[in-house]
Amino acid sequence: MAIAHVIGLGRSGVAAARLLMQQGWQVVLSDRTDSEGLRAQQQALAAEGITVKLGHSFDPMSDDLTGDAAGSDRPALVVVSPGVPWDAPGPARARELGIETIGEVELAWRSLSTYPWVGITGTNGKTTTTALTAAIFQAAGLNAPACGNIGHAVCELALQATQGMTPPLDWVIGELSSYQIEASDTLAPRIGVWTTFTPDHLSRHKTLERYYEIKAKLLDQAEFQVINGDDPHLRRTAGDRWPQACWTSVQGRDALVANPERGAYLQDGWVYVQDEAIVQADTLAMVGAHNQQNLLMAVLAARLAGIEKAAIQQAIAAFPGVAHRLELIRIWQGVRFINDSKATNYDAAEVGLQAVPAPVILIAGGEAKEGDDTGWLRAIQDKAVAVLLIGDAAPAFRDRLSQVGYTAAEIVETMDRAVERGAELAIAAGVPHVLLSPACASFDQYTSFEHRGDHFRQLCLALAE
Repeated sequence: MAIAHVIGLGRSGVAAARLLMQQGWQVVLSDRTDSEGLRAQQQALAAEGITVKLGHSFDPMSDDLTGDAAGSDRPALVVVSPGVPWDAPGPARARELGIETIGEVELAWRSLSTYPWVGITGTNGKTTTTALTAAIFQAAGLNAPACGNIGHAVCELALQATQGMTPPLDWVIGELSSYQIEASDTLAPRIGVWTTFTPDHLSRHKTLERYYEIKAKLLDQAEFQVINGDDPHLRRTAGDRWPQACWTSVQGRDALVANPERGAYLQDGWVYVQDEAIVQADTLAMVGAHNQQNLLMAVLAARLAGIEKAAIQQAIAAFPGVAHRLELIRIWQGVRFINDSKATNYDAAEVGLQAVPAPVILIAGGEAKEGDDTGWLRAIQDKAVAVLLIGDAAPAFRDRLSQVGYTAAEIVETMDRAVERGAELAIAAGVPHVLLSPACASFDQYTSFEHRGDHFRQLCLALAE
């Protein structure tokens, strides 16, 4: 029996291992970390016939089911989880040796390629656009689950589909990061959506050009391209590459880059697609001009899939928003506590801050990323009466704010102190909004941005009346 090795014991890695088992592979799953929780998971997977190695760095020259020295059987297939760098030593060496090495999404695609996909990528806006697109498709009576970065791991969905899920799968709505696209050579969605493009993940992808090309690969292989025409970088670069693309703009029909008869735009308070009024824009309850753009892309994708206006209108009216993205947690003594934990870079945090009416008390910080902070700093100066800084980035952020003349920044270190101090300041100064919008990754203090946002929610709900 051929051996497949899965790197990364997260949700995606476990789903990939189970799918490979179903396909008849002998499966090894490894992870560099070790903990009591992972050891319990190791035992559960062993009962399914999956060998799990903890505290283990994959090396195709020496790995086998028992961990013996070099000379043992090498895996015939290596599957890399999204959180594992594509150029990490193990996967890179496997490719050098001619071992087929793919990502978890590519593995799932091989089981799900007979179904039409909407593949949604971009630096920011992916999650809201994906969730809204899935809601529209589902309102039309389609079994079209969201997967990838939200909802199911893609291999979980593939496993369910191959087991005969009820009702049968109609569409796959995938939120796809650059990490997932990078390791997926044959993924070809029916509809490819590109939400935004700004510098992010450069510590992994090294150059902006490399990051762009990874994203672009998804649209290169799509039948239809839907592109945000209000994004400056995409507006400059994408028109020549995809001359038949369907563009979107919140600034009206005349602002569309090309093919206005194929695009989506806002006009007189309505969403128009292919020059037909579909739904009033204010039907969507989410705040912010960026969410109007997300609405355009989701509705355009739905119309390209043949979904009727009534289902679109129904879905948008009922859409509750997305957890961790400008999520109103509670109103406490007249103060709105808003969770924007998914704002993990400067651009997303700037968008979040701009979407909330001034004045604002901002909670920011975490594990800093590379990027241009100019717009974010300007938004802070315009809207924030105080900035409470947490995590590893706090000292650098305070210094950077001081450099631009902003003096109302305070290092509080932890989320517990930030919520307590934010509530105290808001009540004392009559400030109506406390906003968590970190502009940072979460891994200095949390396992994920969801973990960080959940902690913020828990603390806000615990504020005593």
